[in-house]
Amino acid sequence: MHARPQIFALSLCLACLFLLAACRGEGNGSFQGYVEGDYVYLASARAGRLDRLAAGKGETCARGELLAELESERERQALAATEESLAQAEAILADMQTGRRPEEMAMAEAQLKRARAEAENFQRQLARNEGLYASSALSRKALDQSRSDAKASQARVAELERQVDVWNLPERTKRIEAQEAAVRTARAMVSQARWDLAQKRIEAPAAGLVCDTLFREGEWVPQGSPVVQLLPPGNVKLRFFVPEEQLAALAIGAEVEALADGMTTPVRARVVYLAQDAEYTPPVIYSNETRAKLCFMAEAKPSAEDAARLHPGQPLAVRRVR
Repeated sequence: MHARPQIFALSLCLACLFLLAACRGEGNGSFQGYVEGDYVYLASARAGRLDRLAAGKGETCARGELLAELESERERQALAATEESLAQAEAILADMQTGRRPEEMAMAEAQLKRARAEAENFQRQLARNEGLYASSALSRKALDQSRSDAKASQARVAELERQVDVWNLPERTKRIEAQEAAVRTARAMVSQARWDLAQKRIEAPAAGLVCDTLFREGEWVPQGSPVVQLLPPGNVKLRFFVPEEQLAALAIGAEVEALADGMTTPVRARVVYLAQDAEYTPPVIYSNETRAKLCFMAEAKPSAEDAARLHPGQPLAVRRVR
């Protein structure tokens, strides 16, 4: 739980030791330094019980690999509820945009078909009755009834035709717009629920080495508390100290090489930072006697392959590549 202060104290002690050694000016042309790591502390934006540690200390991981997982039952239920609400809102909108259900439309069209058939029958009967009336074989009252029946059947057909046309229309524009807004709101709620659920999973933002795990399975993890300490290869750097008289010969982008105890092949790196202020003698007491003790901190980045050979805190002897 206290890895960060311990690492800081170790780095500070190493820096002081190497700074003193470097500022003595060892005449072998090398600078004293050490390996530094910019650790990535991975945390969750949500609190919860730590259900699973998928990676242990000293293991390497790939980008996107699951490292730890917090309990997430509430978030899963919330996501399921919002997805159901979205499906319901989308179904209502689709129904508004397409009119009546196919079964209702089929029934209305069948009624219209029967009404048209009845209207044709009444029209043919009217034609026959008019002939009979002309030959005095039918009374005036029967002819009027036949005409009334034919007219009523035509009105029924017109009514059903209008009903079918209306049922084929979507809902009114304002109601559709309101339902579209409801769908957008439901989609936003689903996105939020998915984000909440994703926060219960801690995944590696880059490939690297798991240096430490700060909680154990079953423990409660407060919101924002780091669970895994990760060191990507790109976060490994060399930190060394350059005497004042040699500073002019070193520039950002210059290539250096470093050796640690037991290494047979040096590690090459490029200078990425040169301090603007001296690290040893305070400016207020500069003198010809003390200026030789001035040192400036420098940092260099090795390649990812070489970074895998190094360990934070490891002492190094760094020299310029001529």
